[in-house]
Amino acid sequence: MNINIRNEVPADYRIVEELTREAFWGNMDHPTCDGEHLLVHKLRKLPAFVPELDFVAEVDGEIVGHIIYSLAKIITPDNREIKVLNFGPLSVHPNYKRMGVGSALMHYSIAEAARQGYRAIIFYGHPDYYPRFGFKRASRYGIVSADGSSFDALMAMELYDGALDGITGRFIEDEVYEVDPEEMAEFEKGFPYKEPVELAPVEILTAQLPERVKQTFAQHEIKFVSQLQRFSGAELLNWDGMDEQLLKKINRILSQLGQPCKLLPSSYILQRTDLKE
Repeated sequence: MNINIRNEVPADYRIVEELTREAFWGNMDHPTCDGEHLLVHKLRKLPAFVPELDFVAEVDGEIVGHIIYSLAKIITPDNREIKVLNFGPLSVHPNYKRMGVGSALMHYSIAEAARQGYRAIIFYGHPDYYPRFGFKRASRYGIVSADGSSFDALMAMELYDGALDGITGRFIEDEVYEVDPEEMAEFEKGFPYKEPVELAPVEILTAQLPERVKQTFAQHEIKFVSQLQRFSGAELLNWDGMDEQLLKKINRILSQLGQPCKLLPSSYILQRTDLKE
């Protein structure tokens, strides 16, 4: 399959918003789209938008993927502001998932960001997917979330050697990423009706696990299987009652349910990116 990547142009805007809506429909704990299409719509109009890193992926002339970048910052302990890149959403049409479209967009846009001289990319994302592109746990660089939290879904990548040397602090993304549910509901009215997804309850998974693990999942307020995308395999292994054999069993169940699997500590990807401590 030949994937062509080019910059997004205004004529693509509505197509991309519809694509983004399809890509995120029923994602995580949302039976519809939780606002990614609105985010794309609004971000293009803001100073934080980076138009030179706004790309679509085409197959046979049809737009099947999109990635959008924005400016963000690290606020250091001495209140300096260090400019970095943020990206997202990364959208791939459901009919083209697991066919290399997302990977092509990632590799191309990372190379372009480096070529254009940006320092680093920091973002919130699926902690068992993005390490394959070279992203590492942001806390490895001393970078935490706006409220000082540290978790594997906050990831970072230097775009040149030593780009984050001596830089620590809080990652601050543009406030556009805080989606107002009422605004999202109003924006959604401009799209054709789409039936909400019935999310798979976590009991489908935990019914096959020991009682102690069921209790741990409940303590972490996991209600739907898809919510596990927020946590890395390494984080799951730190939960009470978990071990590597249970994680392998969870991966088998996730695979049967069509959900992404968790990376094991022995994964070459984790060893290469140092996500595992």
